[in-house]
Amino acid sequence: MSDVLLAEREPARVRAVPSAAPPAAAIPGSPAPSTGEPRGRRPRSRRLRPARAHVSVALAALVVLTVIGFAFLPSVFATGDPLAGVPADKLRPPGPQHWFGTDNIGRDLYTRVVYGARLSLTATLIAVTIALVAGTLIGLLAGTVGGAVDIVLMRIVDVMLSIPSLLLSLALVTALGFGTVNVAIAVGVAMIAGFARVTRSEVLRVRRAPYVEAAFASGVRWWTVLGRHILRNSYGPVISLAAVEFGMAILAVSALSFLGFGSAPPAPEWGSMISEGRDFLSVAWWMTTLPGLVIIAVVLSAHHLGHSLSGRNRS
Repeated sequence: MSDVLLAEREPARVRAVPSAAPPAAAIPGSPAPSTGEPRGRRPRSRRLRPARAHVSVALAALVVLTVIGFAFLPSVFATGDPLAGVPADKLRPPGPQHWFGTDNIGRDLYTRVVYGARLSLTATLIAVTIALVAGTLIGLLAGTVGGAVDIVLMRIVDVMLSIPSLLLSLALVTALGFGTVNVAIAVGVAMIAGFARVTRSEVLRVRRAPYVEAAFASGVRWWTVLGRHILRNSYGPVISLAAVEFGMAILAVSALSFLGFGSAPPAPEWGSMISEGRDFLSVAWWMTTLPGLVIIAVVLSAHHLGHSLSGRNRS
């Protein structure tokens, strides 16, 4: 009986329940717990992403190189005459003999697209060169000199940026006159503002770098610092912009040629070919669709290459 009373008076002892062991990942130096998946392996979609990017860049480069081959070696890709037509073969649909079909007077459309790349790409290269050189000089001068020169030049650039580029090109080519060279000049002048803005921003970034300040402080001539340090370290984004604007220049040149400001018929030019085919759209869709698809492929490929170069410069 006394034993029972003593047992009731004695406080109840709480039996300690052993706590669960902490996860192995919480203990320093211990290996991560196994999740049933192989360690060190990324998901398949992430592993394939770089490969897909390389494939897309390779395809874009292939398209651009093929079109450049059209421009410089057209006889290698098409053996026919772009100006000669066979009336009996007019408005033939695409087939083994005529890959892109024929137009309303029997000319092979694929041959005209190949030979038309020379005029279209020549105008595009002239336009991009004008915009690149003039825009780089304006941006370099504004970013380096600063002060009133920077204010005046950038206000002019702002005015040019406020006007749609195609509208500005149209106004300029109306004043200059017809022709492929005049179209190229008009498109190039309309693109100067973008290059000037990008160049100025890069020059301002590099201008504040310690090594540039040290070069100026040590008495190095300003044109030497400008060419050796500032321009050398700020041209990367400008080159990437040139690749992107190459596609936009093709689109602008083709648009002005479509409106009739390009070379005179019967010279083959991508924009004028689409303009000629619009009257036969209901019976010969290939006269407008296939040259348009070529323009789209070149523009998208140039854009993709430009963005790839921009991504590499950022990294």
